[in-house]
Amino acid sequence: MTTFQTKKVAIVGASGYSGEELVRLLLSHPHAELTAVTSRQYAGQSLAQIFPKFANHPRAKELRFSEPKAELLAKQAQIVFLALPHGVAAEFAVPLLQLGCQVIDLSADFRLKNAAVYKDFYTHDHPAPQLLAQAVYGLPEVHRAEIKNASLVASPGCYPTSVLIPTIPLLKAGLIKPTGIIADSLSGVSGTGRKVEPEFLFVECNESVRPYGVPKHRHLSEIEQELSLAADTQVTIQFTPHLIPINRGILSTLYLAPTNHFSDTAGMNSLAEQLTSCYSQTYGNEPFIRLLEGKSLPDTKNVAGTNVIEIAWRLDQRPGRLVVMSAVDILVKGASGQAVQCLNLMCGFPETAGLV
Repeated sequence: MTTFQTKKVAIVGASGYSGEELVRLLLSHPHAELTAVTSRQYAGQSLAQIFPKFANHPRAKELRFSEPKAELLAKQAQIVFLALPHGVAAEFAVPLLQLGCQVIDLSADFRLKNAAVYKDFYTHDHPAPQLLAQAVYGLPEVHRAEIKNASLVASPGCYPTSVLIPTIPLLKAGLIKPTGIIADSLSGVSGTGRKVEPEFLFVECNESVRPYGVPKHRHLSEIEQELSLAADTQVTIQFTPHLIPINRGILSTLYLAPTNHFSDTAGMNSLAEQLTSCYSQTYGNEPFIRLLEGKSLPDTKNVAGTNVIEIAWRLDQRPGRLVVMSAVDILVKGASGQAVQCLNLMCGFPETAGLV
């Protein structure tokens, strides 16, 4: 039996939805010790007070929220998770890296390689452009080797995770055209974060479905960046997100144009075999990717609370298009679970540690 050296970890911004999910996962992680949690709002209060659901955990009463101070965090932890808004995370990433910590950032601050693109989508100058080349995009199924050696990991957004994992292998294999890609995504309300704004109140969201961020949602920037890398050409897509009255799921439907148009049953069967082979070879042994067979289609209830993404696809002979569907949990595979998956890779732990 392999013995792993325990890593001390901290969470900056532990009181938000992603931070709370990190607390849940790291408290039960077999090889990580949660040594610090920060929140200006709750400084001095224990985990048990703020999150009663964790009250029975041995550390919940003794571990208290503190003010976020990089110098102190560097003494308490080897790896620090940043569960902070974009623009704020970089303020902590810079000193933490200088003090020798490894950083896993759940914000958008280090997902993009181009500071000008960041400014275009996030409307302010990048706070630490000197770190962009160093950061590794934390999509384990795509960048596993780079994540293992990273000191700064940029954990992907929830929408991008649901779009990129199903699409990248098809682009790399040349099975779909890099043009005309359409993505429609439906997201639960926890994706907006733990904040009090009128449009996210229960009475505003319940019994309501509405689009938002049209036509230029911020996540478009990282989706197009990663698809362009996969296709080895510039990719521009049409992306429309929608808010739906559930807590924590994303369902994405992708409309893709096959490279080889199929006009009859024989052509469709041939393409179907190629698609099945591509997905099986790429993801058949991935612990957190569930390729659905037969009549099964992705369902948010089947991935809620898990680090799994479900993927299914159908060929539509009438318009000659491929329809690919995926479902993820916003806060796990779409955020904190994927970040812990990166932690496992960085530390040489089993990739599934703390996630199954």
